[in-house]
Amino acid sequence: MLRISQIRLLPGHSGQELEDKIRKVLHLKKSEPLKYQIFKQSIDARKKPEIYYSYTVDVEISQEPAVFRRVGRQNAKIQKIEKQKERYQMPFHGKEKLSKRPIIVGTGPAGLFSAWLLAREGYCPIVLERGAPVEERLRDVQAFWDTGRLNPESNVQFGEGGAGTFSDGKLNTLVKDSCARNRFVLETFVRLGAPKRILYEQKPHVGTDILAEVVRNLRAEIQKYGGEIRFHSCLTEMVCMQESGFRSLREIVVNGKEHLAAEVLVAAIGHSARDTFQMLYESGIPMQAKAFAVGVRIEHPQKMIQEAQYGSVLAESLPAAAYKLSEKLNNGRGVYTFCMCPGGYVVNASSQERHLAVNGMSYSGRNGKNANSAVIVTVTPDDYGSPHPLAGIDFQRRLEASAYKEGAGRVPVQCFGDFCRNQATTSLGEISPQIKGKFCLANVRAIFPEELAKSLEKGICAMDRKIPGFAREDALLFGVESRTSSPVRLIRSDTMESEIRGVYPCGEGAGYAGGIMSAAMDGLKVAEALIRRYKSFTTEPLVDHGLTGREWQP
Repeated sequence: MLRISQIRLLPGHSGQELEDKIRKVLHLKKSEPLKYQIFKQSIDARKKPEIYYSYTVDVEISQEPAVFRRVGRQNAKIQKIEKQKERYQMPFHGKEKLSKRPIIVGTGPAGLFSAWLLAREGYCPIVLERGAPVEERLRDVQAFWDTGRLNPESNVQFGEGGAGTFSDGKLNTLVKDSCARNRFVLETFVRLGAPKRILYEQKPHVGTDILAEVVRNLRAEIQKYGGEIRFHSCLTEMVCMQESGFRSLREIVVNGKEHLAAEVLVAAIGHSARDTFQMLYESGIPMQAKAFAVGVRIEHPQKMIQEAQYGSVLAESLPAAAYKLSEKLNNGRGVYTFCMCPGGYVVNASSQERHLAVNGMSYSGRNGKNANSAVIVTVTPDDYGSPHPLAGIDFQRRLEASAYKEGAGRVPVQCFGDFCRNQATTSLGEISPQIKGKFCLANVRAIFPEELAKSLEKGICAMDRKIPGFAREDALLFGVESRTSSPVRLIRSDTMESEIRGVYPCGEGAGYAGGIMSAAMDGLKVAEALIRRYKSFTTEPLVDHGLTGREWQP
């Protein structure tokens, strides 16, 4: 197979034009058979108003050796590849015997993909989720946005799909991936209802609406292959025993009353399970505070972002534009944008009574009038005021309690000009909030310690040099963005296991991921570790791979 990179075509091109360009690069006649697949697609707007779609394509032709000798050796844009080396490889099953079904706590991306792989391989996992199934959860979240009445167990943070369900559904990651887990997760998403374009887009996304459907289908497959999912089931206690000089998991307690014997527990608990973190700490699970970031959501007209990224000529004819900005300040802190949602909504993402947090989300169409993004500043354990492993959670809580107070229970909103002047906003400019949940005009700056507020102000002003209008007076700030990642890391070994045997920390809440894709990939890694160690409950895997335990065939 040949891989051709840097094929450039103008916006509005057809599929036939792409094929014609491939034939031209390879010097192929129209009569010669050709099969191709898009590997990557991006928009090159570095020299606007000249804007191009840039493609990398994989091509199959009958006379590949001859064609490569003729054109490939002199063209660095053409490479020979071995496709099988880019396929996900399953480990062989281990030899240790499991006496009890593995238990997975959490149905975010990490928990779902860990459970799905174990179910497909015959390990019959039990999955515990404190929140509701996604259908019920969607209703609970909408009721909260409409009325302000919070369900602490079913909200933007808790429930099937995890916090990522109410986001832009971004499926890009910076995690290095030599094992093809990334592609494997994307292919699984497509098979379960996501559009095929996510396989090749430079920054793939599916949107909240499609993501909910994928989550439902993933649940159905887990159940089909022998997994059991229990909703409204919160892990409330973990019981360990001492043996051979080590502590090992013996049983868990669900909802404070149901006792389950446990040998293996995958702790994919998510970054907002604060009571669970406290319970794990009291149970002796080794953990440490880690750095994360806090800040605000900022909102601009999507039209402004389109013109800044693409120029005015093609702004309306190209997909909703995104951005990613970062600044290093003189005080040593970094300020950067995170989870940018083109054509999206700011959402009330609270999960604790009398505490308020915000996030951003987009639907698959990304056709809202505003763009929003988190603008956040790095914080470290030195900022938390305590060496305790859970001090970062207390730091979050203080900010969220302040935000709740500032907005009297509603999301506080402030114009950036008023933020700089440290005065409450009393009237809006040209931008109207595009928000899910109730809001009020307030002084968002008052939520933060002054050093963080100054850092946010300076960072936003510096970003204006890259996107003109970013620091406009009427840009809207929403507080507080505090759930960017977990402030805690549960320590695990190279075999993915905690110091307490049988406990496997996993995903974003455990401190090993930072988004849907990296969390799903970490869920696969933990499942692979269990598969390498243990026999399944079936004689053979429930899915015939052709090569037992090797290259995956869905």
